[in-house]
Amino acid sequence: MTGQVAEAPSEMAAATGLLTVGVEEEFLLVDPHTGAAVPAVDLVMEQVPAELRGQVEREFQTSQIEIGSPPGLELSSIRHSLGLLRRALADAAERAGVRLLAIGTGPVDGPVPPVVDKPRFDRMIERFRLLVPGPGNNGMHVHVGVPDPETGVQVLNHVRPWLPLLHAMTTNSPFARGEDTGYASWRSVEWERWPSVAPTPWLESHEHYQRLIRQLISSGVMLDEGMLYWYARLSAKYPTVELRIGDVCPSVDDAVLVAALVRALVATARADIDAGRPALRTDHHLLVGAHWRAAHDGLEGEAVDVTTGELRPAWELLDQFVDRLRPALEQHGDWAEVTDLLGGLRRHGSGAARQRAVYARTGRLTDVVQDVARQTRD
Repeated sequence: MTGQVAEAPSEMAAATGLLTVGVEEEFLLVDPHTGAAVPAVDLVMEQVPAELRGQVEREFQTSQIEIGSPPGLELSSIRHSLGLLRRALADAAERAGVRLLAIGTGPVDGPVPPVVDKPRFDRMIERFRLLVPGPGNNGMHVHVGVPDPETGVQVLNHVRPWLPLLHAMTTNSPFARGEDTGYASWRSVEWERWPSVAPTPWLESHEHYQRLIRQLISSGVMLDEGMLYWYARLSAKYPTVELRIGDVCPSVDDAVLVAALVRALVATARADIDAGRPALRTDHHLLVGAHWRAAHDGLEGEAVDVTTGELRPAWELLDQFVDRLRPALEQHGDWAEVTDLLGGLRRHGSGAARQRAVYARTGRLTDVVQDVARQTRD
């Protein structure tokens, strides 16, 4: 996690009841000619402007790089930060002779780049061995401010049933090893190799949350709290809840839309908690199934209605979800922009659908890579 993605809610946020939001994005570094992942993070870091280096970090593999936006109340500030950082990083990558991709995992086959030389990562490899996922596994994490850990745990209970919809709308990795995997998010399939990746369980209290962390560490499933890879968790460093379900989004527009919906989901959860409305206590295995379906179908197929367990068109459930969030979106001044961005998503499709459309036209994964690179910068 980059150092400036989240902090304590500002005085203005506390006074207005509005929530801060910050975004982390992970990217893949590829050869500009073949599209294969390359271990170029050190070369790219050397080219990043000095004034932005505090918001850029190495990730797990040497083919990855990460940015973090400062927290903000306005979507315009998130858009500005992500746009500035993406363009600067894309320029740095080009100066280093590689290309930056906002993509869940590498579509083109090639050697697996090594892990970044870091003692903690060395311990992870020593314990978990061959779980390292291919060319690089790139996600998007959204942080939203909460006043205290106990409230944060209640928020986690309230948001967990709705995360499969966000999972579906962020699918952006249909290709791997040179072919269509049949999944809209192959990153999700690779990511679930790690034993601590799962839907967030139902939590009785913050003490219960901490007890589970201690037990998972003592069992060997995790080295430390940083390896708690639940789809939503409390940040170990900041007073936020962190939703970490999606592939990295192909464009800034997509990322801003997800950030707005995540903040509205947390704000809706806070309103329900204050009003004494209970969270939907969805069965864990139904959530596992709903997330599998989201990774498989994406936004263009069917999704699990967690209130009934039945399949319905994903867009139909997403529209209902956004309607449910409308009061919080209006409270934060985001409704008009979200409506516009949803219209764009409906026209262009998910990142996975866009990649498949390019491949259907040209039959070349190098064209897919070029199109993703264009969206990453633009």
